[in-house]
Amino acid sequence: MRRDVLHVDTAATWRGGQNQVLLTARGMAARGWSAVIACRAGGELEARAGAAGVAVRPLPFRGDLWPPAILALARLLRRERPGALVLHDPHGVSAGLVAARLAGRVPLVAVRRVDFPLRGPFSRAKYAACDRVVVVSRAIGAVVERSGVLPARQRLVYEGVPDRAPAPGGREALAALGVPAGVPVVGNVAALTGHKDHATLVDAMALLRPRFPDVCLVIAGEGELRPALEARVRQRGIGDRVVFAGFRHDLDRLLPAFSVFCLSSRLEGLGTSLLDAMAFGLPVVATAAGGIPEAVEDGVTGRVAPPGDPAALADALADVLGDDHRRRAYGAAGRRRYLERFTADHMVDDTLRVLEEVG
Repeated sequence: MRRDVLHVDTAATWRGGQNQVLLTARGMAARGWSAVIACRAGGELEARAGAAGVAVRPLPFRGDLWPPAILALARLLRRERPGALVLHDPHGVSAGLVAARLAGRVPLVAVRRVDFPLRGPFSRAKYAACDRVVVVSRAIGAVVERSGVLPARQRLVYEGVPDRAPAPGGREALAALGVPAGVPVVGNVAALTGHKDHATLVDAMALLRPRFPDVCLVIAGEGELRPALEARVRQRGIGDRVVFAGFRHDLDRLLPAFSVFCLSSRLEGLGTSLLDAMAFGLPVVATAAGGIPEAVEDGVTGRVAPPGDPAALADALADVLGDDHRRRAYGAAGRRRYLERFTADHMVDDTLRVLEEVG
């Protein structure tokens, strides 16, 4: 096929999905493809992609089926005639589908990163209309199939993160957050939204504290639920042991300084933050939500607890924190699992195979 691809992502903010877009585009360029990103004008992806040297086309994306954005994307397609469109978020799928109808036939590959059901006839129809739907876990594939996208149209491409060394200064970063030296640290990196279920994590920490009085929880992320979560921490009497670190730009030094990484989601496509933790050799405690068990094997690379069960999550954390040998073994096994399946190189190569199919 032609080796020029237009990636479409409409988000204004920066989360794991936008990082995956940038990693994919950069990886494709390194393999000799032309990869251009059409994204929201003034958004985080425009700034970061431009700084990384990736070609960017800022467009006026705003919600779903926003006419100025669709018309601008159609003009871009007529002008640049890419060999394929890769549509990375639901609004991008809508815009790309309509723009491609206006501008002329181009292969469409939609990417589904969340395990929410496709709601409504239009959502189901737009994914079914794409030439391929990339799902980032088998769990998402099952959800998409129940929504009407046949398995023959789906392709599994696990998300991936780059292999890199920890950045120096992790202990200093924890100290700057007020974490005492030498204490066990449970770390979490996730937006403070309902499906990440930080409330269960906070409740688990309250149950864990009698067994590990010095344990601290560091939550890196922002979101609309922060005030409610801060209130919950105070109500549980653990305000001196929980740090809300906000959105961080230094995760490559902060993450490796944690004793254990914990993701407490009740819905999760896969979770790139836990892949980052595995890349750094951290043991992971997580819930059996969505695609998480495809990355975290209970008793091998970490521990897996039922979603929404603070007591089970606390027991899993205690299992890891209470045995240094087991903690190191989980971390080493997680690192091996990451190298086998969840590197950015694996993700880019698998994406290119999908594009070769539709070209």
